[in-house]
Amino acid sequence: MNHIQLSSFVNMHSPDAVFKETRSILSLASPEFDMEPVEAAFSTTVELYNGNYPGYRACNTEYHDLRHITDVFLGMTRLIHGALLDNRKITDRHIAIGLIAALLHDTGYIQEEWDTEGTGAKYTATHVKRSADFLESYGSENGLSDEEIDMGRSMIFCTDVALDFSTMTFPSKNAEFFGKMLCAADLLAQIADRTYLEKLLFLYYEFRECGLGGFKSEEDILRQTIGFYEFVDQRIEENFVENDRFMILHFASRWDIHRNLYHESIENQRNYLKQVLNIANPFKHLRRDGIVDKIQEREMHL
Repeated sequence: MNHIQLSSFVNMHSPDAVFKETRSILSLASPEFDMEPVEAAFSTTVELYNGNYPGYRACNTEYHDLRHITDVFLGMTRLIHGALLDNRKITDRHIAIGLIAALLHDTGYIQEEWDTEGTGAKYTATHVKRSADFLESYGSENGLSDEEIDMGRSMIFCTDVALDFSTMTFPSKNAEFFGKMLCAADLLAQIADRTYLEKLLFLYYEFRECGLGGFKSEEDILRQTIGFYEFVDQRIEENFVENDRFMILHFASRWDIHRNLYHESIENQRNYLKQVLNIANPFKHLRRDGIVDKIQEREMHL
């Protein structure tokens, strides 16, 4: 079983496959769980990112895309399952709000129909607030209570990597628990993705458009990512130490694998990144899904 990788279980390129796996996990976690509000939010999210939601353009940020959303959505579901296996007292309604927040946490990158200048990357600095506002609007139109909307908004604010949690006022203990869980799911889903190192090029161009990041070149973002791994380790350790236990409980229950496959994927890629950074032109050694070749060819023709 040691050869099994995180990417082995679900076709992450298929939103339908991700939703099917999420439904299976939630049926194990809570057999009577009402999927309707989560399914409605999932359908809305797919429509929004594909450009079929009234008043909005299709997603045009290649790092913060629909695939990132489904990665976080599944990661959040796995953590929730682990929490339930750890005997945490979590209501089905709180699970639903947590998953809706996971689905909508990056909607702030989506441009409205009238906004035809550049891409949604220009909203990098404000996307968290924009995402929380989108959840508020969605919740008001889809039967969420004021308390549930407040919980969802606070969760989304937790995905801001610049947030100092000690300054955050949460509407409830549940909101704090789920908010820190979403923070962990967001970070883990990104850096455990098997194409994370290749997708850093997408992130470089998003940061370049919005004028943030402080990266001198495409290669510089690779070098600074070593420090980002350390930041993620510290942020999760300080704010959601249960992450490792919850993931192990999930994978043990779902697949009889008593390991945290997110941690293994992250460590494998971190070690590989350290290797390629010692080689001239490290992007030559990042070949998954042909992402680097496609981006570099596109940039040559601009």
